[in-house]
Amino acid sequence: MEKIKMKTPIVEMDGDEMTRILWKIIKDELICPYIDLKSEYYDLGLANRNATNDQVTIDSANANKKYGVAVKCATITPNAVRMTEYDLKEMWKSPNGTIRAILDGTVFRAPITVKGIEPYVRTWKKPITIARHAYGDVYKNVEIDVPGPGKAELVFTGEKGEELRETVFDFKGPGVLQGMHNIDKSIASFARSCFNYALDTKQDLWFATKDTISKKYDHTFKDIFQEIYDAEYKERFEKAGIVYFYTLIDDAVARVMKSEGGFIWACKNYDGDVMSDMISSAFGSLAMMTSVLVSPDGKYEYEAAHGTVQRHYYKYLKGEETSTNSVATIFAWTGALRKRGELDDIPELMQFSDRLEKAVIATIESGKMTKDLALITSLPDVTVLNSEDFIKAVRATYEAM
Repeated sequence: MEKIKMKTPIVEMDGDEMTRILWKIIKDELICPYIDLKSEYYDLGLANRNATNDQVTIDSANANKKYGVAVKCATITPNAVRMTEYDLKEMWKSPNGTIRAILDGTVFRAPITVKGIEPYVRTWKKPITIARHAYGDVYKNVEIDVPGPGKAELVFTGEKGEELRETVFDFKGPGVLQGMHNIDKSIASFARSCFNYALDTKQDLWFATKDTISKKYDHTFKDIFQEIYDAEYKERFEKAGIVYFYTLIDDAVARVMKSEGGFIWACKNYDGDVMSDMISSAFGSLAMMTSVLVSPDGKYEYEAAHGTVQRHYYKYLKGEETSTNSVATIFAWTGALRKRGELDDIPELMQFSDRLEKAVIATIESGKMTKDLALITSLPDVTVLNSEDFIKAVRATYEAM
């Protein structure tokens, strides 16, 4: 069978640990046999990030801006233990955070649903997509360990020397202090990405913060969303038959639990981090969650929502068998290839992605799955496959289709 030709490369960002192992198997078994793959490769493994002083991460993000579509493997965000393990020069920042900041993008995460893996929330009938703002807040905070009594102040000094000052707290003893920021430009980009994605997918859009408590910080988010919606999107939403509304984050949580799903829930950075894990777990597994970073000017970076599966990697290094779920990583590839096909007008590439995703779902629904799904499925007499055999089973299903 002749391989599908590509016109423009996708940016390929390799990663760490067990997901790096799966990455190669997926390419060898599911991508390269069918596609004449054109990719610009960047090794975002922690060792190479350390060797390049993390320049490789910046270069990969700029390549994403150039070519428009990227696919990313899961990567390590180092802590003190990793500093020693990898003999790092410094504790490098999250690659995802660096890429998000350069692209000014919003992360959209949605569960992959299959028969036999029922949501733990009985009312949920359709996937719930989390839209996570990808800039600022606690992820770019400044912190101080307060040693003892004293006054903490929030001070802004303008370019012309004007000063704004607020007392944060009069400490009577030791404590801790944190400062966060965001910028109107990034919030506006977040809003437009959410509105555009809602129109693209024809889903209602919810947005939630805590503006009743945070009357300036969170209220700014609320106001910018509403201003952009009223000026640019209201008529388009009404024409598409979809709805945008704002509510408090606690009210949104209550509504989500009683909903049937099928909408986009836009959250600030931290809220989106937490709620996307809640949604994925409640739908079955973090390994069954798509994730795409979308910039307001239409750049896309697809990845799995989960981490590098460190525990399985250590077993792999010992020569022990693993049963690691590769579904989200496969869907990262299909998402990127479908978008490349859409932008370059290559219908065969889009059809390939659709068929491969159907093959993944059909494989699981036939009772062939990794251990994590076997533990929660309602299907009888399932076959538990190891990491490589599951990918090979998907290939067999694809070719049979």
